[in-house]
Amino acid sequence: MNHQTLVVLDFGSQFTQLIARRLRELSVYSEILPYNTPLAEIRKREPAGIILSGGPRSVSEPTAPRCEAAVFDAGVPVLGICYGMQLMTDALGGEVAPAPHREFGLATIRIEDEAPLLASVGSELRVWASHGDFVKSAPSGFTVTATSANAPVAAMADEDRRFYALLFHPEVAHTDHGTHILRNFAFDVCGCTGDWTMASFVQETIGAIRKQVGDGRVVCGLSGGVDSTVAALLIHKAVGDRLTCIFVDNGVMRQDEAEQIRKRFERLHLPLDFADASQLFLDRLAGVTDPEQKRKIIGATFIDVFEDEAEKLGHFDFLAQGTLYPDVIESVSVIGPSHVIKSHHNVGGLPERMRFKLVEPLRQLFKDEARAVGKELGLEDEFVWRQPFPGPGLAVRILGEVTTSRLNLLRRADAIVAEEVKKAGWYRRLWQSFAVLLPVQSVGVMGDARTYEYTAAIRAVESKDGMTADWARLPHDLLGSISSRIVNEVKGINRVVYDISSKPPSTIEWE
Repeated sequence: MNHQTLVVLDFGSQFTQLIARRLRELSVYSEILPYNTPLAEIRKREPAGIILSGGPRSVSEPTAPRCEAAVFDAGVPVLGICYGMQLMTDALGGEVAPAPHREFGLATIRIEDEAPLLASVGSELRVWASHGDFVKSAPSGFTVTATSANAPVAAMADEDRRFYALLFHPEVAHTDHGTHILRNFAFDVCGCTGDWTMASFVQETIGAIRKQVGDGRVVCGLSGGVDSTVAALLIHKAVGDRLTCIFVDNGVMRQDEAEQIRKRFERLHLPLDFADASQLFLDRLAGVTDPEQKRKIIGATFIDVFEDEAEKLGHFDFLAQGTLYPDVIESVSVIGPSHVIKSHHNVGGLPERMRFKLVEPLRQLFKDEARAVGKELGLEDEFVWRQPFPGPGLAVRILGEVTTSRLNLLRRADAIVAEEVKKAGWYRRLWQSFAVLLPVQSVGVMGDARTYEYTAAIRAVESKDGMTADWARLPHDLLGSISSRIVNEVKGINRVVYDISSKPPSTIEWE
């Protein structure tokens, strides 16, 4: 079945993925493509409409990113957001100029003409603005539909050509009625009906996997987390016993986790090969303190072990991975040279080395969507809502060298965090909550004895998809019980601190 699709052309905004998320929340399938995707490629999606995202550049720059001019002749509605509005203005003969007063943050706009896009949102809106340029004059054929104190054209529309543009970000939660504005565009302007659901995704994905794999065999690298498990279940439904899962114990997992994973997959009846390579990983990590080097060593060692195990099991044609959309976004930039924040396990190395073709059924999904698929497939709540855990495991939560003794300290501290957070009813409210072992020792006193032991940092964040995150305002009583238990129960840690950094500018993990 072909779903009604809205194509989002990405000009580099940090909010582009939010546009896709909001549309999917409305049950409208959306696909993000690079800004310079040829119109012929866009047409293959048979889009009901096209959205031009925001971006960090100015249209006046000689190297400013531009879509093909033919996009405006595609015969479908087009919505420009922020930079997308400025690009539309420039391409269609209007005037863009540096704003006398730049707008970054909350602004108030006045609705001059509701038109379809701004119908039923009121006469004034608080919106999220992020622009240094503004539209000085709209192109011929456009009506100004909203203004603000600093922008004579805060929104505009050309009803005949079904072109619409906003100088603010409707996809951001800070914008009043932002989702309603996107609903107006999707349903009233583009004629979408909301035909994309997780149930339909499951059925269509199973069919697509069968078509891709044919009579081939698939090997899946299981981490034990939600993403790889959901991917494996989808593939198992599609090809049955022609799927084999390999779980590699890398020695840097949480307390008792490897055994829990083994038992879980036995219950799910997934064909599993269990490889305990914990000592090999720890040997290769000995003496290493650089975080990116740790990641690369763990990634390379995983490939070595995985390759050995796969060869023992016979020939495979495909490699399955639980890659999610944020993994792809953080590893590749659409504009200019890639600024890789950190290397990701799931997006390189193994397929090329072993000449595998990739099966990545969740590649276009966000984390909460993958969880919804898990629920659709019958996974239990406790597992579906398991907090994300990094591929390099506790190695990137130990600052400095990874040793058996330091791993044991962190495992015990981390288990206490999980127990107390669950007991207080906060586990489902948090995106992640965990302990970090710092390479800092400080003086303490226990009883009448002086101690000189390590410091543990507690990290707890709230997020929808991991792309951005805010530190969680945990109750002081909960923080107190976590701290008290760690200091009393984990011999080797005598001090606990709480991390109050958000992403950005920090990342969720410390390394």
